[in-house]
Amino acid sequence: MNAEHPTSLPVDVPSDERADERTVDARCDAYVVEYAALDPIAATYYGIEGYDHLLTDYSPAGFAAREELARRALADVAALTPVDAREAVAKAAFLERVGLQVELSEAGHERCALSVIDSPLHSIRSVFDLMPTEGTEAWEKIVARLEAVPATLEGYRVTLAEEAARGHVVAARQYTEVAAQVERWTGQTGSGDFFVDLAAGADAEGALRTGLEKAARAASRALAEFGMFLDDEMAPQGRRNEAVGREHYALASRAFLGAEIDLEETYAWGWAELARIKADMDVTADAIVPGADLAAAVAHLDADPARRIEGGEAFRAWMQDLADRTVEALADTHFDIPAPVRTIECCLAPTNDGGIYYTGPSEDFSRPGRMWWSVPEGITSFTPWRETTTVFHEGVPGHHLQIGQTVHRAELLNRWQRTMCWVSGHGEGWALYAEHLMDELGHLSDPADRLGFLDAQALRAARVVVDLGMHLELEIPTDNPFGFHPGETWTPALGLEFMGEHTQLDAATLKFEVDRYLGWPGQAPSYKVGERIWLAARDEARALAGDAFDPKTFHSRALDLGSMGLDPLRAALRALSEENDA
Repeated sequence: MNAEHPTSLPVDVPSDERADERTVDARCDAYVVEYAALDPIAATYYGIEGYDHLLTDYSPAGFAAREELARRALADVAALTPVDAREAVAKAAFLERVGLQVELSEAGHERCALSVIDSPLHSIRSVFDLMPTEGTEAWEKIVARLEAVPATLEGYRVTLAEEAARGHVVAARQYTEVAAQVERWTGQTGSGDFFVDLAAGADAEGALRTGLEKAARAASRALAEFGMFLDDEMAPQGRRNEAVGREHYALASRAFLGAEIDLEETYAWGWAELARIKADMDVTADAIVPGADLAAAVAHLDADPARRIEGGEAFRAWMQDLADRTVEALADTHFDIPAPVRTIECCLAPTNDGGIYYTGPSEDFSRPGRMWWSVPEGITSFTPWRETTTVFHEGVPGHHLQIGQTVHRAELLNRWQRTMCWVSGHGEGWALYAEHLMDELGHLSDPADRLGFLDAQALRAARVVVDLGMHLELEIPTDNPFGFHPGETWTPALGLEFMGEHTQLDAATLKFEVDRYLGWPGQAPSYKVGERIWLAARDEARALAGDAFDPKTFHSRALDLGSMGLDPLRAALRALSEENDA
């Protein structure tokens, strides 16, 4: 049996069977423990207890320690022999994921990475969202973590400066835009200071409150100073050409997808897929207002007071109700949903950066999976027809089912698979596939909700075109279906214009979208490309099974494999289908 491509995958093997021989699982489990000690912020995200009073070391020494751990663990796992197909899948997933992590580090991309959506700064700020706030002990841990912020930022400052001296920098735009985000987080612009507001809302008295407020003010000052460092010292050194080029992009794409794709073929497919979706949108618009075009249909929906929700709390309650009803409708019919996963919390985020996102449960589910809505400054009115599909994406059958089931399946997956392994193409591709599935199942029968779904699909397809186009500086096809600047070479300005023409996003969100693509090459296409690969995997399974194909069984087997690169996933699913067919 080839360890990288198992021919058999018994998904019902108890975790304690031959436990003393399961050396791959044991080494992966040990890696989780070792890594948590070196990355306490990640430990909090994974729900691993014991590190909530610490912050991650982002100094050069901290990065070096994590890189050395990854190289050592990679060599250890590569030398081990799986005892069965389940462990072989775990080995393949570990070698693919950690191997790419090492590749990215050795290429000089990891330490300098910073974008408007992902950076150590974002991790330092957002980790406080996941920390318990009930009781004295909880607030003492928050104080300890706040007190660590200035030193942590100083270490990160040294790392960025050293990397810049080696020529490892990101585009200037990313430094300046993150600096602007820092100004909002620290109350220099906008209406709130995150750390100070966190302390103000604490149920604490006496010395604890005094220490909390002092630590919060110091953390806020240190973060504000770091923002100025980004603006004053890093931005002038940043790249002026925001395209990362083919070599960097190919590696980044492989890291986000866990699959190697033909970049030119995918670019052409993105154009065709967007044209298909836009045609479907026109038909759906006509179902909303007969004879109307898309713009008129959207205007009609936005003018309907019955299709609006006023106030952030009311919108949060709407999300919660829809998420709960969806779990009830899908459990035991289309999906096997474990009891702990049937609970999801919908929350308003303490920031106003915009967007809805998901954070997974802790290992024991004492912290449930959560869907967060970061309400932009000044937004008080919401259109649920646009976000019905988003609830399916972030909740069930999307991220919450996928991630929650992975955390729950301790009898099938080792601890690294359950907590640390995340592949964007697998996860975001599944969530987009989940939206597609809900359309197939009739949960988007309201033409307005379906238009929201198609608009989200159009956004993801447009991302494929723009992300690849801008970073590879490709030519816009002369025969493109929209007559958009034929024959010209992609630029950020053209990317912004194209996204504006093919989405319903407001100007501020559009700008953030394009800034995000430019700072996170290869990530934005992972949604739609991931969905494409998930759909292809389902088609393969259906073709092999014929009339015996059962979607519920397919979904259970696929999710029980845990997150992994999409190439290893297809190999494992193919092996499962062939085994069952035999």
